[in-house]
Amino acid sequence: MTAIVQSPFSNLQIELLKLFALQLSEAELLDIKLLLAKHFLEKAMDSADAVWIKNKWTESDARRLSEEHHRTP
Repeated sequence: MTAIVQSPFSNLQIELLKLFALQLSEAELLDIKLLLAKHFLEKAMDSADAVWIKNKWTESDARRLSEEHHRTP
């Protein structure tokens, strides 16, 4: 019987730790930052698009939503 050892790190953290061993140029580091930013931007946009479609919003809804105030006083 093999014991399963639970890692304290997520799969993403493990991959990033592997990268920490590399010495990257500033240009390579910027490329990685932009790649990560683009990835998470695309995920956020996909989620927003899904909500937009689910609610059947229109351009007038977008204007109305942009003018609403939802912060606490």
